[in-house]
Amino acid sequence: MALQPVNRRSVPEDVFEQILADVLSGEMQPGEPLPSERRLAEVLGVSRPAVREALKRVAAVGLVEVRHGDSTTVRDFRRHAGLDLLPQLLLRNGQLDVSVARSILEARLHNGPKVAELAAARHSAGLGDLLEESIAALVVAEDPVEQQRHALTFWDHVVDGADSIAFRLMFNTLRAAYEPALSALATLMAAEVGQPKAYRTLARAIVAGKPAAASAAARELLEPATTALVAALAALEGQQ
Repeated sequence: MALQPVNRRSVPEDVFEQILADVLSGEMQPGEPLPSERRLAEVLGVSRPAVREALKRVAAVGLVEVRHGDSTTVRDFRRHAGLDLLPQLLLRNGQLDVSVARSILEARLHNGPKVAELAAARHSAGLGDLLEESIAALVVAEDPVEQQRHALTFWDHVVDGADSIAFRLMFNTLRAAYEPALSALATLMAAEVGQPKAYRTLARAIVAGKPAAASAAARELLEPATTALVAALAALEGQQ
């Protein structure tokens, strides 16, 4: 383990980040035991309570298994972790993980039409006004990053209309992973966020209670930019 003494202003957080990085990078393999709390505290130059708190966080995200009276072992995060790990997987050491970015785009294209379909079937009164407000803000926004933010607000309302806690939690996680990359994606996303007519078509289908039409409109809105982004990522992956 390439552990380093941590910054004492945020001790448990720094310990957590170092262990997380080693597990995600493959430096520590599934089934491998972590050093004891005492040894980790010595190597990192921190207290055992700080190490214990960090290990609780690592265990909470599904990266290690803690057994009282036994060693703490690394778990296969692909089988045990949840969606909340996506932001850390997307950007590692400041570098974009192309395969993770591609999977997020695939989930976006798959989930968007279904969420729109559910919103058309389940939405409550007032959703139409919220959608129109977000579209109006999108129209007047000139900054590409702000346009993306208004588009996210639009989808935030659609997810609320879908009334599905599973899709809500997935959207929250995908948004948390996506937002740090807004500036980098501005050019590729311009074709999507620059189509207020497509957003209005989707909004009308939802408000009219037409699930099939809403699903089709969502796919028509999301697919072009998704295809372009996936192609760009494939090119980037080929250069690495």
